[in-house]
Amino acid sequence: MGNRGGELGHFGDARRAAMGSTLIERVMETGSLVIRKLGRGRAGEIAIHRFLSAPSVTCGEMNDTLAARTAAACKGRRIVAAQDTTEINFAGREERRRGLGPAGDGVSAGFFIHPVIAIDSETEAVLGLLDTKIWTRTDEFVAASARERTMEDKESIRWLEGAVRVGERLTDATSVAVVADRESDIYASFARRPTSVDLIVRAAQDRALHDGTRLFAAAADWPELARSEVHVAPTRTGVRGRVAMVALRAGTVVICRPRHGNDLDAPPHLTLTMVEAREVDAPSGSPPLLWRLLTTLDVTNADGAAEIVRLYRLRWRIEEIFRSLKSDGMRLEETQMHDARRLFKLALVGLAAATRTVQLVDARDGSPRPATDVIDAALMPAAEAIAPTLEGKTVRQQNPHPRQSLAWLSWIVARLGGWNCYYKPPGPKTMRAGWAQFASMAAGFVLATQSNV
Repeated sequence: MGNRGGELGHFGDARRAAMGSTLIERVMETGSLVIRKLGRGRAGEIAIHRFLSAPSVTCGEMNDTLAARTAAACKGRRIVAAQDTTEINFAGREERRRGLGPAGDGVSAGFFIHPVIAIDSETEAVLGLLDTKIWTRTDEFVAASARERTMEDKESIRWLEGAVRVGERLTDATSVAVVADRESDIYASFARRPTSVDLIVRAAQDRALHDGTRLFAAAADWPELARSEVHVAPTRTGVRGRVAMVALRAGTVVICRPRHGNDLDAPPHLTLTMVEAREVDAPSGSPPLLWRLLTTLDVTNADGAAEIVRLYRLRWRIEEIFRSLKSDGMRLEETQMHDARRLFKLALVGLAAATRTVQLVDARDGSPRPATDVIDAALMPAAEAIAPTLEGKTVRQQNPHPRQSLAWLSWIVARLGGWNCYYKPPGPKTMRAGWAQFASMAAGFVLATQSNV
């Protein structure tokens, strides 16, 4: 669709910038990371391989370009930055793979992706990628005792690095809370976090407290502040989502530095808040929900405790993106790309496309965000031209959203994907199909406009 400044980066050349823009659009169109499908022919396949093989095309520049766009969307807003790690495992598909070390099982070839995504705290909508770390282990990787390694020598440094990047990139946000699951419960992450960033982490360690007691027992003596409903997201194991009624408790805890930690510069104690959400009357056959959330935010009442639980629950937005990237969507683990360096670049392109698909699905019910959160401003005239052709005569058949908003664009894409506005809201599959149509029509519009100039 032409060079529009490079949606993934400039990479030192206008043609490579245009190729990057085309590639992310093709991934969104097809919902695939298979080069044969993306290339639309042998010449296209060669062009994509050449792009991914170019030394000037780096994950670093892609990361910075995507993050800059997201940071602009976060300006003046309260932001939740969710971070998590997913594994790409090529078990049974390792033949001819080059440059990949062992995955989490220690045997199969694979690599790891650790993104940080920005979420609007008020609307709970995904705003984009803030940072992504992609790595593979060496064949000589040995899981040495954690006591023998510094924080910088551990893979867990990614949790601190993610928070640091967020602090650097979201200087114009009103507030920032980084949320993460139990793997991020690391003393050094709390001790060394940027002062501009707050943390909300689900506790994994029953830590020693300064008064000689233990963390997990602390809430037993706290009064119940309120009872609140929590929407529990479905899991990958097939367990359906449900609504849990939880009792909320909150209080101040002073945790001790681990006795065997190597981060000797960390303070001996840290004062944090813990919010406990414990399910009451859990349904038969379901383990009761129990979240112990450590946070650097102050909580003084029931509303504050409920807000911490709500913000932590937004972490599940990153799981939606992982599903879109992997088995439920683009099936990254089935790609035939063999070389690790090119594979990492393709993975980042897929992650960016998956994030934008989720943004479009988010906007289907209305979003005040501008359409330029997803498309380049140069494509707005094409969207303006396409929009009236999709509307009918009745009120129900009209695009109800403000022009040039993300919700307005989502409505256009959904209609192009075959959505009937009288029925249920469109899902990711409809959005991907609609994006294919939109990209094709927009490309034709741009070419026709350029020919008339």
